[in-house]
Amino acid sequence: MTEPFVLGGVAVPCGERRTIDLRVGRRVTGAELQLPVEVVNGRHPGPRLFVCAAIHGDEINGVEIIRRVLRRPLRGLRGTLIAVPVVNIYGFIGLSRYLPDRRDLNRSFPGKEQGSLAGRLARLFVDEIVARSTHGLDLHTGAIHRSNLPQIRACLDQPETQRLARAFGAPVILDANLRDGSLRQEVMERGIPMLLYEAGEALRFDESSIRAGVRGVVRVMRALDMLPGTKKKGMSPEPFVARSSYWVRAPQSGILRDRIRLGAVVSSGRTLGIVADPLGHEEFEVRASREGVVIGRTVLPLVNEGDALYHVACFDRPDHVADRIEEVLGDVTQVEVASGGSSS
Repeated sequence: MTEPFVLGGVAVPCGERRTIDLRVGRRVTGAELQLPVEVVNGRHPGPRLFVCAAIHGDEINGVEIIRRVLRRPLRGLRGTLIAVPVVNIYGFIGLSRYLPDRRDLNRSFPGKEQGSLAGRLARLFVDEIVARSTHGLDLHTGAIHRSNLPQIRACLDQPETQRLARAFGAPVILDANLRDGSLRQEVMERGIPMLLYEAGEALRFDESSIRAGVRGVVRVMRALDMLPGTKKKGMSPEPFVARSSYWVRAPQSGILRDRIRLGAVVSSGRTLGIVADPLGHEEFEVRASREGVVIGRTVLPLVNEGDALYHVACFDRPDHVADRIEEVLGDVTQVEVASGGSSS
């Protein structure tokens, strides 16, 4: 039997689950603001995995991913699942990426107890969630008006992190550097393996991204022996690791006519879109500078000179990557997620 898991002064006995509200502070109206955390404590010892979403308050796909994971039968769980569907509770309420102090929470870690609003929330998350965990999963989408192909970002020089990144099953893995002040930097510096999942766009539910995310979280839990393995025979194909990536930017301000989709293979010099003035007097081609696969793009046709339009990842065999992307996305659109699917 495992020991009770204690969070926010509340003990969750083995084999039980509890919703714990961590006090964040007060709103300007004087009302208390709380951070809801669902703790599922297994009957047997194992890893302590936190899964969080909405560090950027407008990135909501991860909120739905966590909801669906929590609806799954978790009776055979080993270890502890710590689910935090909405970290930036202020931004989530206000449909904003940021906090009311206009700070980016994911550039505010580890935070300070007596610091800015962002710093205080970051400190609370580190002390209550990160410090009690052995592994982490952080769920994101593209920023406002940008959409991302399902992908994992991780530091692949850490063997356990690389193992879990491959287990997640996203079609693409980016070997991504740490960013100052990010949750991933804070967690990795503590020696805790962590993955960042990117898929879809802000303020929108994307069903294929959500299903791929649910499946990925469950696969990571199985890889950690937190859940029993699947009975299905065979292994899923290996994901592809990008050796580098680059952004293609708008050569001029105007209206973008898109010529490419997410997941498409592009050759060097290929036209990705056309930027034109409203009268059509001038047109500028937006071209790829290197061969690769489009893993992110703007969804807003109105662009300014220098805006990031397309995110292209570079692979040794981009055609193979495109096949894998079609396989993964085709699979998640055909298979209903256990315990509810899209309407659960």
